[in-house]
Amino acid sequence: MRRLIWLAFILACVVVPFGAYVRLSDAGLGCPDWPGCYGQISPHHAAAEILQQHAQNPDGPVSLGKAWREMGHRYLAGALGLLIVAIGWQAWRRKYHRRAAGALLAVVLLQGLLGMWTVTLLLKPAIVTLHLLGGASVLLLLAWLALSPRLPPLAAPAPLAWLARALALAVALQLALGGWVSTNYAALACQGFPACNGEWWPQMRFEHAFHLFRALGEAPDGSPLAVGNLVAIHWLHRLGALLVAALCLSVARAGWRLPALRGHLCCLLAALSLQIGLGIANVLLALPLPVAVLHNAGAACLLLLSSLLAWRLRPLARQARAVEQPLLRAAKDGREWV
Repeated sequence: MRRLIWLAFILACVVVPFGAYVRLSDAGLGCPDWPGCYGQISPHHAAAEILQQHAQNPDGPVSLGKAWREMGHRYLAGALGLLIVAIGWQAWRRKYHRRAAGALLAVVLLQGLLGMWTVTLLLKPAIVTLHLLGGASVLLLLAWLALSPRLPPLAAPAPLAWLARALALAVALQLALGGWVSTNYAALACQGFPACNGEWWPQMRFEHAFHLFRALGEAPDGSPLAVGNLVAIHWLHRLGALLVAALCLSVARAGWRLPALRGHLCCLLAALSLQIGLGIANVLLALPLPVAVLHNAGAACLLLLSSLLAWRLRPLARQARAVEQPLLRAAKDGREWV
């Protein structure tokens, strides 16, 4: 069971960044049908159709290399799905974390549907962003199954525990916002750092920027999305990064008094520093592909660290109640405790 969980977790650590690589390299429609590629099991078997499409539109989303990247991601995701089915079966048979394994199976099934809709609905931003969040959820559940036995819960002051939960929520929202930036191709809407296009508060338009039911690059009425909409998406992501950094520093300052947390907090601060550096590099270097992929992987790492920290910390009041209640029940029953 442990080997299955760790194998699935390691594979998920490959699948999630590889999915970002497929999207950022414009290979999301390398095979415009699902689950195969032009009705075939691999791009090799569909090479004639792919080469014909590429010849008709050399700058389009279809080429042999893009098809292999897209199908490679599907093969890896399929292998991960099979491993998770095996984990679910073992968890049910051994009565081990059945709820977590059931949630993992449900998320994987939803991920399969979102992967299909990503292709068939032509990269709609809402679907692609949900697909990204689903991948992060799979990674998070597998990390909890793999690492929770090695990270025992810790009693902490209630403000610190709630601050850690606020940080985990803020990182999850920032991940969603970063996915929205990426799927709308708004990463370069703001030139320069820390100002945006030479302004500290740039000209923005919010009316269509976060509309969920629209096609890629279009407003809900079908007109092209305005530049001000893309600037609004990008700038809000920068403001979200400031909030996450402030919460992370607050958690680190408050939790440093607990020696058992210091290693975890050091990893959290290192991930935050790396993530900020990669975000700035994306803007200043005009979104180089390796840096953009690492920025996606860094977001997943920051989500894992903040979520596991929030899970570990138990408010002292709750910890005391958890100890007192069995004692009170035992006293009622007339049993003696040694």
